[in-house]
Amino acid sequence: MIDLRKRGFADKIIGVDTNVQHRNIALLCGLVDETDTLENAVGKSDLIILATPVNANCLMLPGILDLIDGTKKVVTDMGSTKCSIADISKNHPNRGRFVAAHPMAGTEYSGPLAAIGKLFDYKTAIICDRELSDPDALETVEKMMDMLNMRKVYMNSVDHDVHVAYISHISHITSFSLALSVLEKEQEEQNILALAGGGFESTVRLAKSNGDTWAPIFVENAEPILQVMDTYIKKMKMFRKMIAEKDINGLKSIMEEANKIRKILN
Repeated sequence: MIDLRKRGFADKIIGVDTNVQHRNIALLCGLVDETDTLENAVGKSDLIILATPVNANCLMLPGILDLIDGTKKVVTDMGSTKCSIADISKNHPNRGRFVAAHPMAGTEYSGPLAAIGKLFDYKTAIICDRELSDPDALETVEKMMDMLNMRKVYMNSVDHDVHVAYISHISHITSFSLALSVLEKEQEEQNILALAGGGFESTVRLAKSNGDTWAPIFVENAEPILQVMDTYIKKMKMFRKMIAEKDINGLKSIMEEANKIRKILN
């Protein structure tokens, strides 16, 4: 929101939040010009952006599409899963006014105090099922992504949910799991966290993420996530076996294979 105002995309921003403290902070920090109820905000807005947990987005979308009936208003979401919201909206008469989007950017923090400028610059924005959106609605959201200097990628909702399970969701689950493992050991050995360095901190950074946001994501995208978890567990067992057998050459071999990820990430 900070950059949308600074870059001239938004003239006025209206915030909607059930948390009164969040509303007050957003006003005091200048993130929004005013706050209002959802119904009133929809009535006063040209573009409605859903940036709540994915299950809440799914609950709100049909009612918002009802509210914009007969108008040229546009609705988009920022959710990390797409199949559920695609199923909920597909038969709505105003489906064309909805653009399913997922900006691949964020931090482990949440709430208005976590807002930072230039967060989206040069990141990827995924737009799903674009053929189901009206051309002018799609153009509006694409223009917003362009103003944020984002690289646009298009795919269907099913492919999206599979891809993000591998590149995003499993990373969070791994981070949460490692944090729980270390905290459990910390109860026995009080100095273990005192030895934590940069590598540990970067690995468990995502474990600071908000459960209200991520629990619904894991449930909504359960099938692809379970598939990647099974693959991950299989690889962990392979490492365990080689470590138990003191198989140095085997370990070096699979780590060299893993090093090939550099070619993709560079």
